Amino acid sequence: MYEENHLLTSLAHQAQQAPDRVFARRAGLPDTSRADLFDGAERIAAALLEAGLNDGDRVAVQVEKSLEAVQLYLGTVLAGGVFLPLNTAYTVSELAYFLGDATPSVVVCDPAKRDAIAPLAPGAHVFDLASDGSGSLMQAAATAGSFTTARRGPDDLAAILYTSGTTGRSKGAMLTHANLLSNAETLRDFWHFTDADVLIHALPIFHSHGLFVATNTALLAGAAVIFMPGFDPEAILDAMPEATAMMGVPTFYTRLLQNTRLTPQTARNMRLFISGSAPLLAETHRQWEAATGHRILERYGMTETNMNTSNPYEGERRAGTVGLPLPGVELRIMADGAEVAPGDIGVIEVRGPNVFKGYWQMPEKTAEELRPDGWLITGDLAVQDADGYVSIVGRAKDLIISGGYNVYPKEVEEAIDDLEGVEESAVIGLPHPDFGEGVVAVVVANGAVTEADIAGALAHCLAKFKQPKHIFMVDELPRNAMGKVQKKELRDRYAGLFATQ
Repeated sequence: MYEENHLLTSLAHQAQQAPDRVFARRAGLPDTSRADLFDGAERIAAALLEAGLNDGDRVAVQVEKSLEAVQLYLGTVLAGGVFLPLNTAYTVSELAYFLGDATPSVVVCDPAKRDAIAPLAPGAHVFDLASDGSGSLMQAAATAGSFTTARRGPDDLAAILYTSGTTGRSKGAMLTHANLLSNAETLRDFWHFTDADVLIHALPIFHSHGLFVATNTALLAGAAVIFMPGFDPEAILDAMPEATAMMGVPTFYTRLLQNTRLTPQTARNMRLFISGSAPLLAETHRQWEAATGHRILERYGMTETNMNTSNPYEGERRAGTVGLPLPGVELRIMADGAEVAPGDIGVIEVRGPNVFKGYWQMPEKTAEELRPDGWLITGDLAVQDADGYVSIVGRAKDLIISGGYNVYPKEVEEAIDDLEGVEESAVIGLPHPDFGEGVVAVVVANGAVTEADIAGALAHCLAKFKQPKHIFMVDELPRNAMGKVQKKELRDRYAGLFATQ
């Protein structure tokens, strides 16, 4: 049916083999079959084409999680477009950069935000889509005409996901059909997913974890998903007896551990719990095994590659590590231009079919991070032991991952420094038992500015996950002889801040 579209040919294969089998179960709603899922995707593809979408055009999407949003992803790829998901927490002012940089020909947003977002993308066709599936997009899909699958090959773009370093502009990571398909095939096989699986899907779908890791893998395996609008511990515990697997971030596991309903009996039907997107504390790993009898499988990936390593499905899952390089993925730990010895710290570099094509309209930045021979410099500091297990020890660029979301200190610092009375600031991430890392701001200001003033101002210009969980007011920031702020010293100074929370 989709033979000329590289990614969709495989994602739709199970739907063609068993169209009436259930793909998604949702509380209070009828089940959605595999045929229904792709029928909806085709109608959306037709609506996008009628709206003027051409091959390679970007479709920028900021909507709440819904099955229709999954169909929009599939429909965009079917129509030959490039899917551009945007975090639902981004404010309108934050969206202006992404829409200006990506120049989408179609924008899909929440109906409540349409009037504010439409002026940010002049010339684009703007649809809206609500969490209940209503809105102008689905109205257009219901009346759209005929549809022809776009011819797209392995090297054609399927998606752009924005990431960033700690300085400079956000970067659009360009992911091809082959990047996404190769990684989903590897995860399906390595994690033993089949059409007998039922995956608890409580992750957001604007993020690679929920969209490409969870959704693509389930589609490729022919698995069903219990599709939830977000993380709800009670709903997840209700679903466990009917499910076989769950993908989550550390916050899922720490909060579920607080619930007395979490027992080996509740988890008796589950075969696999996977964690990623932020560091999982070794203590959480041990507590989960004690509570359920299951060892969490932790893995490591990034926006530019999807998954790179994983603890084994069969074999030792080592707490505090992200496991071994996945099949087909080469990994090395480098320092000063050479590969380090086992146990020594260096920067992770990876190479494989999962590695992205480069950064959108940033050839210089691509050249800095993607070597001519295909090795990607991840910027993540790690050690690899003699058995090949990788442990992440830090990030060369001070990226903070809080609750599974990337927080870039420079962006938060600039927002703080712009406030009247603030002289300068430094933003760091500290170990947090719930979120993996908590955002902390250390601020130098005159006496008229308080922590409450800063927190109140940031609430209006930054997404909640970027807002500091604690603000310290200090007389000066520590610096080295060259005048550079020493963030390591700040991290050491406040290291135990969240330990008792």
